[in-house]
Amino acid sequence: MSLRFLFAVCFIACLVPFPHSAHAARATDESPARFITKQFKTIAGKRMAYVEVGEGDPIVFLHGNPTSSYLWRNIMPHLEGRGRLIAPDLIGMGDSEKLDFSGPNRYTVLEHSNYLYQLLEALGVKQKVTLVIHDWGSALGFLWAFHNRGNPDALKAIVFFEAFVTTYRSDTFPPEFINFFNLIRSPAGEDLILNQNIFIQQLFPDGILRNLTAKELDEYRRPFLKAGEDRRPTLTFPRQIPINGVPADVTAFIETYSQWLQTSSVPKLLIRGEPGLLITNGSESLRVARAFPELIEVSVPGIHFLQEDSPDEIGMAIANWLSA
Repeated sequence: MSLRFLFAVCFIACLVPFPHSAHAARATDESPARFITKQFKTIAGKRMAYVEVGEGDPIVFLHGNPTSSYLWRNIMPHLEGRGRLIAPDLIGMGDSEKLDFSGPNRYTVLEHSNYLYQLLEALGVKQKVTLVIHDWGSALGFLWAFHNRGNPDALKAIVFFEAFVTTYRSDTFPPEFINFFNLIRSPAGEDLILNQNIFIQQLFPDGILRNLTAKELDEYRRPFLKAGEDRRPTLTFPRQIPINGVPADVTAFIETYSQWLQTSSVPKLLIRGEPGLLITNGSESLRVARAFPELIEVSVPGIHFLQEDSPDEIGMAIANWLSA
């Protein structure tokens, strides 16, 4: 577990920030406008946003918490011309519409999957799909792959990083980590995230080696400027992390797709962060991931949001791997 993340946890109790590295900043406007321009489809009565560039076999980029398709803006250009690039905004995130009657039971992973899979169906994403998946986007992508395992033509390849490849036990984490997630799952979590917005304001930037520009930070903050239920997605996701079998439904489907991945012959590319957060040297997650058949592994600098620290390295690694 990254010491940097634990320092971020300490911030909550101590309000002590820590410095970012001198990793060079990458300007937002380096990416062409077509990689951040949104299109929309209405899914189950809600507008969902997505970026789409190019033609051919689908290459689908799935983000997690607390980000959006904007996370992929500097990676997608490396794959232009290699397929139909699609980067959705999950429901309630990015420019996708918020849910009505929001509350503690909304924006679960399974609810996200319902909207996302309907969007992919509406976009005709059915055959020869390459998934590029991160954070909770990995759970959604792996689960989509598992659901489509009966169709040998559905899935072409999987690229994953900082992904949920297995469930967790409390004895594999430092006490500070468990204390933090117990806090998030308590009533105090509502204030920390829905009111104080700590996931966007502190934990997100602390998952990146470099300092984001003001323009970049503004774009990530934009969907969650309004306190309260507009920020609910950023609270439900950490409450869904499966530790000691809780929540039971998330534990069950992650264990199910993890077992399937250990037998699947679909080509897989693991992009591991150095130092990383979820998939780190010596971790159970890395051991599990390395047991997947047909796996190639590369490493790039980064903590959790590797796309912001190493977009060119990631984009070129994916392009080279797809060309091999």
